[in-house]
Amino acid sequence: MNRIVMSGVLVMLLSGCATKQYPQAAVVTPEETAMLDCKMLDQEIVKAHDVQGEIDHTGRFDALTLLGFVGDFGLGNGIAKLSASHKADTRLQQLQSLKAAKCSQRLA
Repeated sequence: MNRIVMSGVLVMLLSGCATKQYPQAAVVTPEETAMLDCKMLDQEIVKAHDVQGEIDHTGRFDALTLLGFVGDFGLGNGIAKLSASHKADTRLQQLQSLKAAKCSQRLA
């Protein structure tokens, strides 16, 4: 009986994974670069800010945080949040750069 319990605990410790699901933002594709106009860029920037807000909301301490810590000492959730935040920040920077390049010309 002890071997079964110990095996179960060992499997749980070794198979830890992130229990939270963070939204993932894709990089701006060449097709988007060509297609997006100033109005659409504004909408995409708002969406990128929403994704960042969802990441912050998902990252708050709750029962899933506790389960993630039990499963893998919180590493999976931390890595997943960091990765999602980096992707969202990258997309936002790309969109803002694209807007500056495409839309500032219209104002001049």
